[in-house]
Amino acid sequence: MKRLYRSRQNSMIAGICGGIGDYLDIDPTVIRVLWLLCTILSFGICIIAYIIAWVIIPREESEMIGPSSESS
Repeated sequence: MKRLYRSRQNSMIAGICGGIGDYLDIDPTVIRVLWLLCTILSFGICIIAYIIAWVIIPREESEMIGPSSESS
């Protein structure tokens, strides 16, 4: 089952576009270009949507679970 998340690997600012690209099986660069065009054409209103998505969409869980790198 697919889940929408903020990507850790394809992250430039918050991983929103990378996560959407992973979810839709589209290159994240295409999502970024579309988001930029939408932002320009909407006079910046999509920036608010990006911030809302940043707050709502959870961060991708780390695939590497193991001992912490702290030394005692």
